[in-house]
Formats: sequence, C-alpha cells, structure tokens
Amino acid sequence: MPNIKSAIKRVKVTEKKNLRNRMIKSAMRTSIKKFDTAISAGTADAKLLSATSGAVDKAAAKGVIHKNAANRKKARLAKRLAKAQ
Repeated sequence: MPNIKSAIKRVKVTEKKNLRNRMIKSAMRTSIKKFDTAISAGTADAKLLSATSGAVDKAAAKGVIHKNAANRKKARLAKRLAKAQ
C-alpha cells in the first residue's frame, strides 16, 4: 500500500475504474454468449443482433475496447447470423 496521499488516491480511483470496466466488459461478453446460444438453437434474429451490437458499441464508447475491435466483433456476429439463416 502506498504512503503518499496522491498515490493512495490513485489506487482508489484505479480500483473504481477497473470495476466499472469489468462490469461493462462482462455485460458485453454475456450479450455475445446469449447471441451464440441463440445461433446454435436457431432462434437468432436481427433484433438480437442489434442488442448485442449495442452492448459492443457501448463498451467501445466507454473506452473498454478499441473501436476497431468493436467493429470486428460486430462484423463477425453479423456474418454468423447470415450463415445461420
């Protein structure tokens, strides 16, 4: 544990931001897993793709993942949906 006041504050702020980022990333991953299970069950549709893309976009907007990574994920999801239908 740091002794300097500013370093103590940095640790607190970092923990808070880390928790926020983990929550956003977890929500994104959960949404992608739901999409994957729907694809394998054959019940996936454009509405579910839109919801999943929204979760990926939110993670990119908050800086949790890079925007190019978000676009790549969304493209792969759309490709899987098109292949399944």
